[in-house]
Amino acid sequence: MNNKLRLHGFNNLTKSLSFNIYDICYTKTEKERQEYIEYIDELYSAERLTKILTDVVDIIGANILNVARQDYEPQGASVTILVAEHETPPAEELMEENPGPLRDTVVAHLDKSHVTVHTYPESHPHGGISTFRADIDVSTCGLISPLKALNYLIHSFDSDIVTVDYRVRGFTRDVDGVKHYIDHNINSIQKYLTEDTRNAYQMIDVNVYQENTFHTKMLLKDFELDNYLFGEGVKTMDTAERQDVEAKLRKEMLEIFYSRNMP
Repeated sequence: MNNKLRLHGFNNLTKSLSFNIYDICYTKTEKERQEYIEYIDELYSAERLTKILTDVVDIIGANILNVARQDYEPQGASVTILVAEHETPPAEELMEENPGPLRDTVVAHLDKSHVTVHTYPESHPHGGISTFRADIDVSTCGLISPLKALNYLIHSFDSDIVTVDYRVRGFTRDVDGVKHYIDHNINSIQKYLTEDTRNAYQMIDVNVYQENTFHTKMLLKDFELDNYLFGEGVKTMDTAERQDVEAKLRKEMLEIFYSRNMP
């Protein structure tokens, strides 16, 4: 779509990015499970998550109006940031279908919007698998797409599985009164990821173009067992145990990736 589109009044389109990451770990004992949860809680505390979301606000070019954050007991954290518009419209390159910056500040035209994150550490004694999930939502009104923050978010978390949803809702009118249900070109969320990220993950797109709804699932290709152990590592395992643990981890990852239980 033409980026020079002349609108009647404000751009009323709402663009929403939902970004979910999963980290998987094998925790054989109750002590290891507790240590993993404590490690995750420290790594992704409300304070650090606030820093990440503040960088996201810079990337999408907004002003922070309010920050609410909370660490929970026994685990987990949430952060919500209310943001407001800048008066300066974005540069044309920020409307293009390509990855956004990692930390640079950009300027955009945004109405009151929000950025949120919630974390969900989880473990179960059966099978020895622990997981961590972070849900991030970036919702904007105006010209720029929140997808420009995706590249930075991917690099801010250690993610085994990633699911991304992007939807443009509502409509805006041009000066002739014609409704426009999207104001930028998009074929795939993958276009907003850097080449190294695309090479690191197996990806599947599920898009409904006529509804301006886009979905991408990502599964990390590289599998090094030591990266998934919380404790003394592979050196303490015999061959049979290594194979058993690897099979459990791979099953967990595939079940989350495909959103279904497997035998």
